Amino acid sequence: MKESKIKVGITHGDINGIGYEVIMKTLMDSRVIDMCTPVIYGSPKVAAYHRKALDLDNISMNIVNNPNEASHGRVNIINCIEDSVKVELGKESIVSGDASFKALEAAVNDTISGGLDVLVTAPVNKHSVYSNQVDCKGHTEYLAQRTENDDVMTILVGEHLKVGTAAGHVPMAELSQTITLENILSKLRIMNDSLKNDFVVRKPRIAVLGFNPHLGDRGMWGEEETNIIIPAIEKAREEGIMAIGPFSADGFFASSNFKSFDAVLAMYHDQGMIPFKTIEGNEGVVFTAGLSLVRTAPAHGIAYGKVGKGTATEQGFRNALYLALDIFRNRKKSSLISRNPLPKYDIAPNPHGADPNVEDLEIIDN
Repeated sequence: MKESKIKVGITHGDINGIGYEVIMKTLMDSRVIDMCTPVIYGSPKVAAYHRKALDLDNISMNIVNNPNEASHGRVNIINCIEDSVKVELGKESIVSGDASFKALEAAVNDTISGGLDVLVTAPVNKHSVYSNQVDCKGHTEYLAQRTENDDVMTILVGEHLKVGTAAGHVPMAELSQTITLENILSKLRIMNDSLKNDFVVRKPRIAVLGFNPHLGDRGMWGEEETNIIIPAIEKAREEGIMAIGPFSADGFFASSNFKSFDAVLAMYHDQGMIPFKTIEGNEGVVFTAGLSLVRTAPAHGIAYGKVGKGTATEQGFRNALYLALDIFRNRKKSSLISRNPLPKYDIAPNPHGADPNVEDLEIIDN
């Protein structure tokens, strides 16, 4: 029996940004259409506007009312906003924020109800979306609210590095309040589970960064390392999580120590994001770990300065789509294995000390 294609919900993001450009450039590649069924949540009218501005003739869209009507082998689009919406390339506006949110809300509704398999979100202007629509500050917080799950975190995924943060989007003045043993331990659990189930890492190694300059220099510049971070690492290791650290962030990245780990837990946003974006450029992906649904996004922003010029690279969005497909498949495999575990076998040692032949192996069922 042939496996059905993964149905991917794609939100159009800020209609005045580069969202449609990176979406359309990605979906113009026939290889992408061969491996999934894309459903854009946005506006056929706005899509046509961007397509004309960018002179992209070799992409057509199939207008549908819901994901069940989506055609395999085609780019499908669901209209989520009014036809009278005004596009103002490169400008922040309440209209663009409202259009972003309506598309996101519709796509999340269909993902939660099972109409979509995965969700890939184009960049939005957080201020224009969330200051007027909902009581949260970003996609991660909104998805946590909608799925009634507080134990989530953002992990940035690149070719060379995976980074998550303990604090998330928190003002610098409030950072110390979020650096608690419970919060760090919670993030280590989420990251460890995600590495195993979403990225198929058997025994994840997680580097934990410090909070203060030079790890506090034995309390001279702060005691969070001694009183909070080290105890959190110790508790995590008691639970079987291979958390190692804390490391001073400057030396850790400068010496390329990150290459020895499967992921890094930074304490706060810029501590993790600056080295990640320096190393991965615009090709990194945002992944919301801890959710029952799969959501990814390119790690870059709306790039108002590039809108309409045709110079925006789609690689980050393409990587986000590919990662969503990979995680969906990995979770499916993980679920099958957990439901049908193979018996564990050990090989009994050869009592004669020589290398055993096949006939000499004794299978021990644990």
